[in-house]
Amino acid sequence: MIPARFAPALFGLILSGLMSFVVSGISTWRAAGLGADFAGLWLSAWLAAWMVAFPIVLIVAPLARRLVARLVEAP
Repeated sequence: MIPARFAPALFGLILSGLMSFVVSGISTWRAAGLGADFAGLWLSAWLAAWMVAFPIVLIVAPLARRLVARLVEAP
């Protein structure tokens, strides 16, 4: 089991992986179509996108949390 202190980074890793997977798939489909090389193009695009998305999520997530806290009424 992973220690709880790593939860934010693990969350960012999973979230950025899933989101970049979906977005790169849609972008690859729109740009190249569903040809025989689609899977390879998608995987390549996804890995490149994930390498950028993960650090950005780690940087932007605290800012987004603060913005949400300002916009939402406290319980």
